[in-house]
Amino acid sequence: MKLARTLRLDISDENVFERPAPSGEWAISGGFEFSNWTEADLKGKARQAFTNGWYSIESGGRASFVGVCDITEPELERLRHTLAQTFVEIYGAPDIESAYPVACEEIDQMRSMCEDFEDNTLLMVSRTLTDLGVEETYRSRAPQDASLEAFAVHGSVD
Repeated sequence: MKLARTLRLDISDENVFERPAPSGEWAISGGFEFSNWTEADLKGKARQAFTNGWYSIESGGRASFVGVCDITEPELERLRHTLAQTFVEIYGAPDIESAYPVACEEIDQMRSMCEDFEDNTLLMVSRTLTDLGVEETYRSRAPQDASLEAFAVHGSVD
């Protein structure tokens, strides 16, 4: 099974996102956060998060890039529960039982997309606001000689 982890290729995420995601956290698109947004909401760092930010399940931060890699079933299950808890605590879901299937769906959508790519493929997201809601498109960059672990270690500001 595959999912994606956040990457920091440089320090730009620190400057463009209100809450930048640390490198190496599990990520999904996170478009759900913008489902009720209008043009009036698209200002400053919020606009940047909307336009091209992946959502980190662990921290709730945003990242410009994610990389495809393997994930185990126990890790996946932990993420499902973490995201369901986030839906309750931050986004107003009534309880874990209601939030859990939605969390599974969000993660499964990302997992399904990642299955189409080789490990270490770099992914980018772009969003636009249309009359029908949020439209997402994805771009990929095939892996080169270096692995994502090299980027995660050497691209970090820590």
